[in-house]
Amino acid sequence: MSATLTFLLNGEEVEAPDAAPTETLLDFLRYRRGLTGTKEGCAEGDCGACTVVVREIAPDGALRRRTANACIQLLPMLHGREVVTVEGLGGDHPVQRAMAEGHGSQCGFCTPGFVMSLWHGYETGAPVDPASVADQIAGNLCRCTGYGPILAAASTARATPAVKADADAALMRLETLRKRLDGALDHRSAAGRFIAPRSADALAVLIERHPEATILAGATDIGLWITKSGFRPETLIWLGDCADLDRIEDSEAGLSFGAAVSHERAMTALGGLAPDLGELWRRFASAQVRAAGTLCGNIANGSPIGDAAPALIVLGAEVTLRKGATRRSLPLEEFFIEYGKQDLAPGEFVESVLVPRPADPMDMRCYKVSKRFDQDITAVLAAIHMRLAGGCVEHARIAFGGMAGTPKRARAAEAALLGRALDEAAIEAAVRALGADFRPMDDHRASAAYRMKVAGNLLRKYLVERGAGDQRVTGRGRASPLAMASS
Repeated sequence: MSATLTFLLNGEEVEAPDAAPTETLLDFLRYRRGLTGTKEGCAEGDCGACTVVVREIAPDGALRRRTANACIQLLPMLHGREVVTVEGLGGDHPVQRAMAEGHGSQCGFCTPGFVMSLWHGYETGAPVDPASVADQIAGNLCRCTGYGPILAAASTARATPAVKADADAALMRLETLRKRLDGALDHRSAAGRFIAPRSADALAVLIERHPEATILAGATDIGLWITKSGFRPETLIWLGDCADLDRIEDSEAGLSFGAAVSHERAMTALGGLAPDLGELWRRFASAQVRAAGTLCGNIANGSPIGDAAPALIVLGAEVTLRKGATRRSLPLEEFFIEYGKQDLAPGEFVESVLVPRPADPMDMRCYKVSKRFDQDITAVLAAIHMRLAGGCVEHARIAFGGMAGTPKRARAAEAALLGRALDEAAIEAAVRALGADFRPMDDHRASAAYRMKVAGNLLRKYLVERGAGDQRVTGRGRASPLAMASS
C-alpha cells in the first residue's frame, strides 16, 4: 500500500502527506499552492467557477481527460493523476485569447472556469457548433457577460493554429508516476483515513472489515456533505481505483455497469438503448458532475429525485449487491425501501447494475420537469414504456421520481391500462389511478398538487406522442419531450 498522497499539478509532482481525507482540491490549490485562478463560488459543484481538468490513465491504458469541480473533488482522489488549472495554460492559449478578445469576460470571476471547460473541449476535439458548446459549458454559470461571446470563443479558438497537443507527454508522465507509486493508496492523517483499493475483491474485504466506513464514488453527493454540513468521517473507502469496476459489459442480457463507471460513460452506452435515455442524460447535471459521479452511486444514495432510477426501473434493471465473496441480485425497484433506506446490509455495497435492452426502444419516453433546462434538480421525472398487441396494451411500466419518498412504479396506473386500447379513456383511467399510487410531498421545488397534476399530464403527453407517431426532433431548443417538459 502507498501511504503518501502524490499527484501531478500542472506537470509538477506534488505530495500532500498531511492532507485530511476530506480536504478539497479547491482548498489545496488556493490556500496551499496560491493558485487563486480557481475560484470558489458555490462549494457544491453547481457554478463551475472552480473547474479544473483532470488527466488520468483509464483501465485500458489510454489517457482520459475530464473536467472536474475542484470544490467537491477530494484531494486523495487525485492520487496518481494530474490536475491542470488555468495557470497551467500559460496565459496565451487560443481559448484564453478568444475569451479576452471576444469580450467573453466582464467581472472575470467565472472566466477561469469557462476557460478550463473550453480548453478541455479544445484538447479533446469536441464539436464547436453552438448547441454542443452550450452542453459543454452547462456546468459553468456567468451572471454578467451573457453566453453569446463565450459560445463564440469556442469556435474562434478552434480556428486558431493549434497548440501542439501534449496528450502523449501527459500520458508518459502519468505512466512514470504510476510505476513509482507503491500499490493502492492507504492515506492516513490526524483527521482520518482514506483507502483506495485497486480491485473489487480488495474493496469487498475492506468494506466488510470496516462496515462503519463511508463508501465514496464520485463525491458529487458526499462532497456536499463535507462542504455544506461539515461531515468528517473517520474512514473513507474510495472505489475509483478499482479498474474491474470501471467496466461496461455488453451481453445478451443487456448492459452491465460496474460501480466505478461514470455517468458520462454510462450515458453514451445507455443512449444507444433508447433515444430518450440519451436525451435524459443530456439533462443530467453537468459535464463536470457526469464525469465524476457514477451510475451506481446515483442508485446507492437512494434519492427520490435521482434521475437515473425511474428510467432503469421501467427497463427492468437489476442491481447486484456484494458483501465479501457473496453476491445477490434483485430488481432495482425492490432496492428502494423507503426514504433514506435501501436494501443494503452492513458491509454490503452496490457492485453493478444490469440494464436489459428494450425490444421496442421508440415506445419508451422519459420526461424531466424542472425549473431550468440545464443542471437542475427534478421536480417530477416520468419514465413510461408500453407495448401494444392487437391494438391493446399488453405491457405497461410507469415509474416516477419526485412523487414519493423513493423512485417508484405507478402500479395502479399500469393496471388501469392493461388490456385496454391506448386511447384517451384509458389514459384518463390511469391518471385517476395515480391517486392510489402516490401521495406527493410539498417542498420548495413543487407543491404536492403541482406534482400530481404534472404526473397526469405526462401520461396524457405520452398518449399524444404515441398517437401521433414519433415525429420528435431531439436537440436543444427543439421539440424534444424532455425540453418541452421543462417549466
